[in-house]
Formats: sequence, structure tokens, C-alpha cells
Amino acid sequence: MTRMVASLSALIFSIVLLVSGNAFLMTLLGIRLSIEQISPDVIGWVLVCYSIGFVLGTLYVQKIIGRVGHIRAFAVFAAMAAVVALMYPMAVSPLFWGVLRVLSGFSIAGVLVVIESWFSSRATSANRGALFAVYQIVFYLSAAGGQLFVNVGDPANFLPFSLAAILLTLALVPLALTRMEAPVIEQAHRMSVFKLARQSFSGMAGALISGVMIGGFYALGPVYATLVGLDVTRTSTFMASAIVAAMLLAWPLGRVCDRFDRRRVMFWVSLLAASSAIGVAVFGATQLALLTVLVGLFTGLSATLYPIAVAITNDRMDSSGIVAASATLLLSYGIGSVIGPITMAELINLLGPSGLFYGNAGFLLLLAVITSYRISHTVDVPVAEQEHFVPTMPEASPVLTEIDPRNEEFHQIHEVERPEEDIRQAG
Repeated sequence: MTRMVASLSALIFSIVLLVSGNAFLMTLLGIRLSIEQISPDVIGWVLVCYSIGFVLGTLYVQKIIGRVGHIRAFAVFAAMAAVVALMYPMAVSPLFWGVLRVLSGFSIAGVLVVIESWFSSRATSANRGALFAVYQIVFYLSAAGGQLFVNVGDPANFLPFSLAAILLTLALVPLALTRMEAPVIEQAHRMSVFKLARQSFSGMAGALISGVMIGGFYALGPVYATLVGLDVTRTSTFMASAIVAAMLLAWPLGRVCDRFDRRRVMFWVSLLAASSAIGVAVFGATQLALLTVLVGLFTGLSATLYPIAVAITNDRMDSSGIVAASATLLLSYGIGSVIGPITMAELINLLGPSGLFYGNAGFLLLLAVITSYRISHTVDVPVAEQEHFVPTMPEASPVLTEIDPRNEEFHQIHEVERPEEDIRQAG
């Protein structure tokens, strides 16, 4: 395990710098727009442009990478992300920032496809489960740590934006110096939405509504915190604790998913997350400690909906279709992450800050109703026949699904594992 992590040190350092810089910038933008007294509905439209760019990126950047190569593509995408970060303070205009968010989402998608392709290329049948876990832990901790950079300067001036650009630019250095050979990227195949819905409507609905929850919260959580009176330091802690909660709750709920029918787990998780959201809307703003606990429960439970949706879907199809189904589930999540910020911003505009969590509760209750209906009208997969639950995260590209331990196609593609010498040369 230690040798494997050491061999991937360049990739890991690049991920830490990239993800922390991007997460920091996302929170910074929400705070800055609130300081400028932009209305919440306009903020929602501006910030949702990132999700639009990211979805477009996952669909098209593989063609760019195939044409110019990994290192050049990585340099282009990282440079674009850094330049965009420097351009925000030049003019605080919703239209201008919306265009920049599209470019940012597209470029971050490109960088992640490159990094995750290298991760996938280092995987063998023996280590891919560990690689999958290492990537997710590094990703979540980097995203949480990035929130703390919000405290380095006044969001109303250029300094924090410059720091974000520095982090994004430094992400270039480890990979630019790596001796790893460029992997081969294969275009991810997607199952049609209609075919996926026929095989696992609950799974597709879970992925979509998970996107609504997570996309809406990460975009508008800083806006909510500002509107309820939290200062910059408390806002950064508020966002960081929510991300850490999402990571910590994934493991115990995974154990539950391996012992009970997963659609029933999704039903109860939806209800508990909805209860937490209502608790935030009613009581959260009155006390910081209560707010942090309730939001942690909400984000932690909401974040598990996506891996539960993936598990439900995988249980209902042949293992050879996991990659195609996972790509479509990611697309469903992406669509949800577009719907979330727009819908929640309108609710904040109508109901005040609590509208964010009343809206989330409504979507979660809708998912509970859908899941309950499917449970009563379709046959359960016996618990003994369920695939082993694997915590997965949607904040990634379809490339990462290749090393999902449940993906049997991996064995066909990687029948001959790399020798240790090749692994040692990876750093």
C-alpha cells in the first residue's frame, strides 16, 4: 500500500492542489456575490454555469486529450482554470462570471479526466480497490481543506482569487515532471437514459436527486451562511465540516447497504436527510453548533445517495454493463447539479435563507415516494445476491468508473498485470 501511494505521489500532489484550489474558489465566489448584494436567484444562475461546463467537459474533453496528448491537454486545462480564476475580480458582472464558470467547469473536467486516466492506468486487479479508496479520500480531504483558504484575505479584493490561481497553476508542476507514460483513454460508452430507467428507475432517480442536493448546497451553501450572518471564518468552517461529514458517513452506511435491501436503505436515508434539512430550515440559524451538526447530517446523508444509486443499478444488471450504466448515472447527477442551484436560488429568493433547505427536503421526500412506489411494484434483489457495496463519489469523470472494484470489464482489459518495476517507475 505504501509503495503504491509513493509511486503515485505526483498524481496525488496534483489532485491536492487542484481540488483544494477549485473548492476554495467555489466557496469564495458565493461569498463574493453575496457581498456584492447580488440577488440569490441571479447567484444560482451564475454558479450553475460551472455544472453546465463540467457536464460538457466530461462529454468532449477526451477527444481533445486524444488529439494532443495528456501532458499538453493537462497544461492547457490547468492554465485555463488559473486564468479564469484571475479574471473574476476584473469585473463583477453576472453575465461575465457566468461565462467564466462555464469555462472553469469545462477545464476542471478536462484536468480530472487526465488525472483519473493516469490513476486508472496504474490499477491492477490486486490494487484497484485500494486505488479507488485512496483517490476518494484524497479528493474529499482536499476539498475540505480548500475551504479554509477562504480566511487568507478579504473576498472583496483580488488576493484570494490570486491564491486560487496559484494553487491551480502549481497543480501543473508534479505531473509536468512525472516519468509516467501517458495512458490510453477509451471513450466512455453510455447506456441510454430510457434503458437505464427501465432497468433501475430508483437508481437513476437517486443519482439525479443527489445531484440536486449536492450541486445546490455546494453552490449556495456559502450564500446561505452569509445570509444567516456567519462571517468568512465561520462560513469556511461550515463548508469544510459539511464535506468531511460526507466522507465519514459513506463507510458506515456502506455496511448497512450490504446487510439490507438497498432501495429500503435509500428510502430511509432520504427521509432522514429530509428531516435534517427541515431541522436546519427551522432551527439551524439560531445556534452555530446545532447548524453544523444538522448540516453535517444533511450533506453526509445526501452524499450517500449517489453510491447507493450506483449499487442499486449494478445489482440489477450484468457486470459487463457497469461502466456504461455508471457513465449514464454520472450524466443524471450532472443534470441534477444543474437543476439544484437554479431551483434552490429561486426558493431562497422567495422564502429567505431557509428556502435552500425546504427545497432540499422537498426533493428528498419526492425520492422517498419514488423509492417506496418502486419497492411496492417491483421485485427486490435478494440481499445475498447484491454486489458488494463500494462508496463512490459523483465529483469525478466517467474514467474513474473503470477501477470500480465491481467492474468486471477491468479484468478483461487488464488480464496481464504490470510488473513491480513499472509501478516503481511511475513516480
